[in-house]
Amino acid sequence: MNEKKRILVVDDEPDFASLVQGNLEKEGFEVEIAYDGVEGLEKVKANPPDAIVLDVMMPEMDGYAMCAKLKEDEKYEDIPIVLLTAVASHMSTTRYSHADGMQTEADDYLAKPASAEDITKSVKRLLGL
Repeated sequence: MNEKKRILVVDDEPDFASLVQGNLEKEGFEVEIAYDGVEGLEKVKANPPDAIVLDVMMPEMDGYAMCAKLKEDEKYEDIPIVLLTAVASHMSTTRYSHADGMQTEADDYLAKPASAEDITKSVKRLLGL
């Protein structure tokens, strides 16, 4: 019997994180949640997941910074990361941009509002399932 794949969802919106968690659990994944990049990094270091769903705009440490820290560490660089952001071209009041997201070393990039189903499909694809 295959061991369940573990997914870490890092998002500062509890309702959205719970929605993604529920969808992933329905597909047979074990899911852990962190609510900012600092907590996310701590959880990765304590028990590295098989994949990470990572929001961009968060307090403490944003998703770009967390992604960069993981991808520059050989212990964690191979963990697939799905980067999520609500950043859109019409949002001029933010320091984040779509181009910034595309320049990260994330393995996939989805614009919010990405559906929980699209996120699940991306995770499954990145894990070869």
